[in-house]
Amino acid sequence: MRLRLKGKYSRIQKKTFQHTSKFRSKPQLARYLGNSMDLSSFDFRTGKILMSKLIKNRQRLRYDHGQSKGKPDLNTSLPVRQTASIFKQPVTKVTNHPSNKVKTDPQKAVDQPRQLFWEKKLSGLDTYDIAEELVKTMDLPKGLQGVGPGYTDKTLLSALASALHTSSAPITGQLSAAVEKNPGVWLNTTQPLCKAFMVTDEDIRKQEDLVYNVRKRLEEALMADMLAHIEEATSEAKSLKEESTDEETESL
Repeated sequence: MRLRLKGKYSRIQKKTFQHTSKFRSKPQLARYLGNSMDLSSFDFRTGKILMSKLIKNRQRLRYDHGQSKGKPDLNTSLPVRQTASIFKQPVTKVTNHPSNKVKTDPQKAVDQPRQLFWEKKLSGLDTYDIAEELVKTMDLPKGLQGVGPGYTDKTLLSALASALHTSSAPITGQLSAAVEKNPGVWLNTTQPLCKAFMVTDEDIRKQEDLVYNVRKRLEEALMADMLAHIEEATSEAKSLKEESTDEETESL
């Protein structure tokens, strides 16, 4: 097979085929040329350069070259000392403009602002079970009293549940007494719409007794269910044994 190239690859013919060398396969041609030419886009059967492969190889090389470049480090936090020490050794930041201060620190703005009386959106919501029957809501303690315009016990219950699940801060209620006069101004949006309350040891003891009684009833119900399953399995095994005995008697 003779190799004939045109265009910019014609120099291969001048350099390599001046004695009309013949190659039986593409690996043989690659061994002869060495690293002087890139034959990845060369079709040995037709003797032509495939432009589609050539373009893909160029794009891959350009992409690999772009990936090899180092990315800029945009982290502006101060470095931390890596030396082992039991004492804190903070790093001092030295700048040419000590008077410059950051006006807005995005790290401090973690909590999003809340709308006033957003708990009113939870009013009018009811809970239904699988049989589409209304589930009775729990009764709040007498010490929890709502505050604000148009509050209800259901709204207060939903607000307390939301505060327990979305905030790690303690729930104290509205500590300011002025909130009753003008809740739109003196309202603390981080606390639910209820007056300030205090949990006593007696309240904790009552709650512990309530939880203990509920767990006791649950234990009794589970034990009764397990005994019922055991009795049912025993009766089924006994009936199967009697049926097998009757069949053996009839066969004899």
